[in-house]
Amino acid sequence: MPQSASSSVQQARQALANRLRELVGDSGLEGRHVAALCGWHPSKVSRISTGKTQPSADDIRAWCRACGAEDQTDDLIASLRAVDDMWVSWRRMERAGLRRAQEARLPLYERTRWFRAYSPGLFPGLLQTFGYTEDVLRAVQRRRVAVDDVADAVAARMERQSVLREGQRRFVFLVEESVLGNGLGSADTQAEQLDHLLTVAVLPNVSVGVVPVRLGRVRMPVEGFWIFDSAQVNVELVSGYLTITQPSEIKAYADTFATLAEMAVYGEKARALLAKARDSLV
Repeated sequence: MPQSASSSVQQARQALANRLRELVGDSGLEGRHVAALCGWHPSKVSRISTGKTQPSADDIRAWCRACGAEDQTDDLIASLRAVDDMWVSWRRMERAGLRRAQEARLPLYERTRWFRAYSPGLFPGLLQTFGYTEDVLRAVQRRRVAVDDVADAVAARMERQSVLREGQRRFVFLVEESVLGNGLGSADTQAEQLDHLLTVAVLPNVSVGVVPVRLGRVRMPVEGFWIFDSAQVNVELVSGYLTITQPSEIKAYADTFATLAEMAVYGEKARALLAKARDSLV
């Protein structure tokens, strides 16, 4: 797991390990007794109770049964699943195709009222045109997904864009200037995308900032991320999808976003950069 993904997940794993260790203490047993009752080598109990090894659902059932705490089983398995959901590999998320992965995010978007997104490589999904989305998802499908349901996945992403115009929501998008000329498709598709961005940027609830290319930056580009209200951060990394809910880590991303936002240009200056990028294509 990438280092940037490890802290939140490890904290959650350690919290689960601590709860399991407490069950052993409350039962009056020692680790070797739990291992014997479960039919395990004693080292397995040690690894689980210290957070070095994540237990399976069956491990938790056996552990609770050995400690006489079967009433805790369901709650602990729910905690295990919450840990699993924090870090999801692309292979796991997209094993049934891209459409389901797109649809799975819709409830989060529908309940969020304040969106902050930073993108160093591509335009954020909520700002993408049909053609740009098709190019992006086709590239993903060719690289790592056996199922070809790109058309359905594109439709799902387009449907999700309805949140831009529905309800009382605020959106702040930050993109690196390099994104303006960095597309996966044709010049026509990129030009259409830039025109679309100029249109969306005038919506009263949408702010689009461009972080200019320049020397002397106070913050270098980081991984792309989304902040949903102040409750959750999602980060797309090379190997998977990270969900962060630890308040201290959410604050770290919010602080980073604020720094990048101060570096960005908006309004006429942003539109000038967009128009310049578009003109260079045609």
